[in-house]
Amino acid sequence: MLVLPTPPKPSARQLAYEVLLAVHKGAYADVALHRSLAQVPLGDLDRAFVTELVYGSVRRQRTLDTLIDQLGKKKAHQQPAEIRAILHLGLYQLRYLSTVPPSAAVNTSVDLVKAGSLSRLSGVVNGILRQYLRLQKGESDTPQDPLWLPSDPVAAVAVRHSYPDWIVRLWYERLGLEATEDLCRWFNQSPHIDLRVNRCQIALEDVEAAFAAAGVQTERLNPLPDALRLTNPAGSVTALPGYAEGWWSVQDASAQLVAYLVNPQPGEVIVDACAAPGGKATHLAELMGDQGTVWACDRTTSRLKKIKTNSARLQLNSLKTYTGDSRDLPKFHGQADRVLIDAPCSGLGTLHRHADARWRQSPETAHELVTLQRALLEEAARWAKPEATMVYATCTLNPEENEGVVEQFLQQHPDWHIQAPPADSPVAPWVTEQGWVQVWPHLHNMDGFFMVALTR
Repeated sequence: MLVLPTPPKPSARQLAYEVLLAVHKGAYADVALHRSLAQVPLGDLDRAFVTELVYGSVRRQRTLDTLIDQLGKKKAHQQPAEIRAILHLGLYQLRYLSTVPPSAAVNTSVDLVKAGSLSRLSGVVNGILRQYLRLQKGESDTPQDPLWLPSDPVAAVAVRHSYPDWIVRLWYERLGLEATEDLCRWFNQSPHIDLRVNRCQIALEDVEAAFAAAGVQTERLNPLPDALRLTNPAGSVTALPGYAEGWWSVQDASAQLVAYLVNPQPGEVIVDACAAPGGKATHLAELMGDQGTVWACDRTTSRLKKIKTNSARLQLNSLKTYTGDSRDLPKFHGQADRVLIDAPCSGLGTLHRHADARWRQSPETAHELVTLQRALLEEAARWAKPEATMVYATCTLNPEENEGVVEQFLQQHPDWHIQAPPADSPVAPWVTEQGWVQVWPHLHNMDGFFMVALTR
């Protein structure tokens, strides 16, 4: 019997290159990375390095392309996809990873070219990376930035921090230049991991103690009563104490605010219009003490399976799922004490969690979402009982999808008005003069969110 040798596993940089090339050809960064890491056994440090290289290179794509344009004889879009991906990896290490020796970044990038079918272009990669280092060093050994920025201040921020101009201009018109740059910096960080303790199963203090015993450091996120943030690397979250027992869920702090704004009470009927994957629906059930009914709606049955799985893990019995298009669900007309529309949106408040989202959205796609958001809000209002509360929420920082949608609804429905939360609500610190809730990541150190409670 012929025994074939086991092929060597790819290096961390080789794997990062393969994932990045797939992303350049249209794959979603998180999907491609997850699939590759599942297929190749790597240690925790190598997995973290691959993740940093892929997500960092995708986030910084515009900056890296601009460097290629300025340092190479061909523009970035004229380079073969393989060479562009390798240059992104090499330049990302040189510019953003101080722990990687420059020689290692250059040499391993050249080795990646030589190992492929375009080995003749190894000199191109070597030349661009070494030119970057020469310019960075400067003629008088004074460090300089090889990146040349456009004169327009908005475009300069967009190139420096790697965003499309339209997103930067959107924030600039709202916040001014300095705050916009702070926001851009914040979104280029790796995301933190927040947990929401399941008050139906365990006290927050007991989860803290279990994590401390396992060597996992956490901090509380006041005034959120059930929130913990992991402050040191913890490996796989499913291996943390209490996951299988349903003690907690992973949910960013700002997303936790939504259920507190809904403020469900035991025995009520709640309808969550766009519930999958279920983080807010399960939180609503927990806040009700698992007494009452939470209808978790989605038009795709497969997405509702995740809600059922999470509900079972959290040992919640009040949550029910319903498959249907929430733009037309007469089943719930006049049935709900409280309604949540966590609307599909452009996601501009979670760009750090979705590395390629900034490149997949456009003013046109955001505008198309507004039509959907208005239709969802219009139908959800029909579900509400006369004295019901309805909460509209998005994880975007685009006024057209936020205030614009709500203001048009209120103009067309003068019997509805904004209901600000009480002063003792966990949401109170983020309430604006207008009565809605606005979370800015660079100010509040959590995902960007908009939410507003409405009542008749």
